[in-house]
Amino acid sequence: MAVGIFDSGLGGLTVLEAVQKRLPEVPFVYLADSAHAPYGVRTPEDIHTLTRAAVARLWEEGCDLVILACNTASAAALRRIQEGGLPEGKRVLGVFVPLIEALTERDWGDNSPPREVAVKHVALFATPATVASRAFQRELAFRAIGVDVEAQACAGVVDAIEEGDMILAEALVRSHVEALKRKMPAPDAAVLGCTHYPLMESVFQEALGPGVKVFSQAGLVAESLADYLARHPDMLGVGQEPKFLTTGDAAQVSDRATAFLRRKIAFEAA
Repeated sequence: MAVGIFDSGLGGLTVLEAVQKRLPEVPFVYLADSAHAPYGVRTPEDIHTLTRAAVARLWEEGCDLVILACNTASAAALRRIQEGGLPEGKRVLGVFVPLIEALTERDWGDNSPPREVAVKHVALFATPATVASRAFQRELAFRAIGVDVEAQACAGVVDAIEEGDMILAEALVRSHVEALKRKMPAPDAAVLGCTHYPLMESVFQEALGPGVKVFSQAGLVAESLADYLARHPDMLGVGQEPKFLTTGDAAQVSDRATAFLRRKIAFEAA
């Protein structure tokens, strides 16, 4: 009954924590492609190849359902993986859909034409690859009209978080928010389009100001997954054991993950 969660590094642990709290009875297998992180500066073809390999590895662990808890992978690879054909009984989902559902206040199953929504000016903070893909804008356009999206590529933030340098990460966040506000001085809402960014949510909020509603993904993904599994209980795979897998140095990644979540995390080689 295991569900797979994939991220290029440690950012997806923010999603894992939320889904574990929401679905404590479900074992999750987490795979971090630490050897190739970060994905945000890679080419779309490279991201697709690496993501496809990671998904296949999680299928081997008995995970019929895999969540791409990496916005870059969701933006650059998810559509190709889904359209390329999946083995029978396997599914791969991304993290954009729950975010856009919350932003537009309409269910993904609502296939009525795009309409105006409450928010008009949205600031998107994401990795360079996610910004370049325009995947968020494309998916949003299926649901809403009249929404101005200003994207800011937050170079360096993921690297600083992965290295545990939160002082540098905070400085970079403030710099990127300032750059965004020069282009969009008064956003209604801000989207943290990377699963690393919830760790810096308070910094984003402070820099943006109290009048900006900040949308972060972990809790939204957890609720969406709970709803999906309630409707598709057959997607719980045959895997039984929770695991943490990495393509990088298991001991080093374990130390960083333990510091990241402030609880003991033991990774093993993928």
